[in-house]
Amino acid sequence: MIVYPPDAEGERRVRVDGKFLGRATGPGDLFAFLRRAGLDPDDVHLDDQLLNEWRGGGSAVRTPDTDSSSPMRAATPVGMAARSHDGPSHG
Repeated sequence: MIVYPPDAEGERRVRVDGKFLGRATGPGDLFAFLRRAGLDPDDVHLDDQLLNEWRGGGSAVRTPDTDSSSPMRAATPVGMAARSHDGPSHG
């Protein structure tokens, strides 16, 4: 699973096995995506670096780094409703 850096809304694009599954706002979304991809979330640890690639910070990062002199900011997860993408995949 690849979790991309947060966008301006704090959502992170998620890919599993090369397929774009949607945008996550928190761990609940990621587990929903894993289930949809046929994986058992109980068998997947989000901090497992062999299975998961976090780009732009780890699971606690929710806001983009807009100031290059400051570290990325962490925020409390907002909402857990997974938003999926049914159209063609975009990078």
